[in-house]
Amino acid sequence: MTSREVWDALLAGNERFATDNLATPHRDTSRRNEIISGQDPIAAVVACSDSRVPVELLFDAGLGDIFVIRTAGGCVDSAVSASVEYAVDVLGVPLVLFLSHEGCGAVGAAVKAVNNSEIPYGLTRVFVEKIAPSVIEAHSKGHTDPAEIEADHARIMAEHLEDRAPAVKARGVGVVGARYRLDTGRVETVYEHFGS
Repeated sequence: MTSREVWDALLAGNERFATDNLATPHRDTSRRNEIISGQDPIAAVVACSDSRVPVELLFDAGLGDIFVIRTAGGCVDSAVSASVEYAVDVLGVPLVLFLSHEGCGAVGAAVKAVNNSEIPYGLTRVFVEKIAPSVIEAHSKGHTDPAEIEADHARIMAEHLEDRAPAVKARGVGVVGARYRLDTGRVETVYEHFGS
């Protein structure tokens, strides 16, 4: 599939999830046995660690369908970038998705830090420092609503992955930024570029 076809397929799965019309593919013993020898996912997804955002479930996907990389707030560091590059170079995924979500605590902590000019102590500081540039850019556009900031974060990080992961550019992989809404169960596209 092309990167756009993959995104269309993921959105179709999300619509099934949001409307309780699940197909629940690739979740049986046959599929487990099929992927023992290797994986062939259709997309790599960088997402938040939030337990309310189970990536495979919200796209109505199954075992081996999506290569998921999760950190608080979807923070991208060298390990995450390397994981994306592995998915592109070794696994051959045609699409990379950065997925933010409604009510993200990590984004909320970064907003609080920026608004109060106070960087937190402890390891929370790690993800706050990674997310703060998205908050600052969102504020520069007059965006102060949490939904706007979460959408901006998804767009900015998708662009970051597109610009800074050499394999993504070299292979013309599609890149999408999206935001998941907890209230509706739907994923909304905020950025898309389907390769060269």
